[in-house]
Amino acid sequence: MLLQILTLLGALGMFLFGMNMMSSGLQKAAGDKLRRLLSSITSNRFRGVLTGLIITSIIQSSSATTVMVVGFVNAGLLTLLQAIGVIMGANIGTTMTAWIISLLGFKADISILAVPLMALGFILSMMKSEKRKNVGEFVIGFALLFIGLAFMKSSVPDQQSSPEILSFIQGWGNYGFGSVLLFVLLGTVLTLILQSSSATVALTMIMLTLGWMPFEHAAAMVLGENIGTTITANLAAAVGNTSAKRAALAHTVFNVFGVIWALILFRPFVGFIGNIIAAMGLPNPAKIGAEVASGANQTALLYGLSMLHTVFNVITTLILVWFCPQIAKLVSAIIKMPKSTEEQEVFRLKYIEGGPVSTAELSIKQALKEVVNFGRISQKGLDYALKAVNSKTGDEFDTYRNKLVKYEEISDRIEREIATYLHKISTADISTDTSEQIRTIYRISSELESLGDSGERIGNIIVRRNLHNKRFNEEELKNINNMFEKVDNAYDVMIANMALAAEGKPVDLIAAQNAEAQINQMRNNLRDEEMYKMEGKGDFLTSVYYLDLISELERMGDYIINVSQALV
Repeated sequence: MLLQILTLLGALGMFLFGMNMMSSGLQKAAGDKLRRLLSSITSNRFRGVLTGLIITSIIQSSSATTVMVVGFVNAGLLTLLQAIGVIMGANIGTTMTAWIISLLGFKADISILAVPLMALGFILSMMKSEKRKNVGEFVIGFALLFIGLAFMKSSVPDQQSSPEILSFIQGWGNYGFGSVLLFVLLGTVLTLILQSSSATVALTMIMLTLGWMPFEHAAAMVLGENIGTTITANLAAAVGNTSAKRAALAHTVFNVFGVIWALILFRPFVGFIGNIIAAMGLPNPAKIGAEVASGANQTALLYGLSMLHTVFNVITTLILVWFCPQIAKLVSAIIKMPKSTEEQEVFRLKYIEGGPVSTAELSIKQALKEVVNFGRISQKGLDYALKAVNSKTGDEFDTYRNKLVKYEEISDRIEREIATYLHKISTADISTDTSEQIRTIYRISSELESLGDSGERIGNIIVRRNLHNKRFNEEELKNINNMFEKVDNAYDVMIANMALAAEGKPVDLIAAQNAEAQINQMRNNLRDEEMYKMEGKGDFLTSVYYLDLISELERMGDYIINVSQALV
């Protein structure tokens, strides 16, 4: 008995590992396409539903899709309204797994083909082509999934070997509608434990065909699985921002509402599914008792459970798709935006604070968005440097100098947190192109951190100037302000290029080079002018601080052009 339980757990682990591997291979093979698909979502809720359905049908995991969506909402890549539509589609897309299992996993022993499939997958994974390696990973995952399913079928106890287990489960069926609620709870708990509704559906199918329970109790388990699967998105959102938490709650609202209407109309709904299967020329699954099923009865039960899973999600979507704005308002009312000042908000990571999304390929888009945010924060630091230079009083200067010190610390922290985020992305799960993008993001973060250092150095130059009671004259201040304006323009070009790269569009390197050339030219002109004036000027120290300031601003131009060059 102990060996049988251990075999079942091992088979379950193989099934889950195979599913994850299959999903990972498909995600890597279609990473760029998925990115473009998600970025093309508009506020059209029906297009969002279709997108969620397609993505989940491809990667065979609604949990992966919903966690991805929560991550994208956290990153500001999707609005809450868009996310709700995608989540609805994901719930329909996940029913494809049940159909694949019922059509292939029980009708024929596909595990016989698993070893040859693994050989094919291994050959593909050894090839140089990145795409073929990803396809090989998918093939191996597909084979492992069905080997795990075959072991699960053989290790789940039947009536003859373990009648005591069967009588215990059957005892749950003596409470009328209370029994339905018990099996809903069982489905929820199993999915919470396994973190995969597909694995729970597979187990439910096996138990149903082995006669552990009648069709209506298996149907109740499937309803419970729809509630249990929402925990994954909620866990992902727990460390995310307010919008991410709202998206995860919207997923829960959708599934809980669906289960409520299905329970209210439970027997008519189960009867309706039974009639659909009977219309296909198979026995009505609702009229098949708890018995070991084979042949037409087994097919009817499996198709019935898959049909119920699909129809349940389609009906729920058809009802709620018209109420997406109301769902958004409801979750926004439950999870309120925390009150914080704009000054506090600017220092918070906006796009990656929730950690990488489940899809490594898609995590990069969040990181790119975060460096755009980093660039904007850095540009705000330049504004404080300009105000520090133009300060009229000591107190005014101290205010802005303290801000420059603070922004330098913020730059260090953001660079560190972006590096930590990138480090969490498994290098085994990314393509060569994505690996190159990660190196680019590391370099950009380093350049942006250097810009923060420059801001603090500008503050220190003014401190030294003030200690020697020196002041810039009107002409010098005018030249410095013009230099700041050139650097600020270069910042605008850099941020625009980072935003283009985040959207997968080519950057404008010529504009960046022109902006940097203007900074260099102005630095050269001002330096030559000042060197000429210094020959007959008694105030040597003021000229030193003036030239130091001009040189620091030119150095900032170098850091800025490095960012655009890294993107190319």
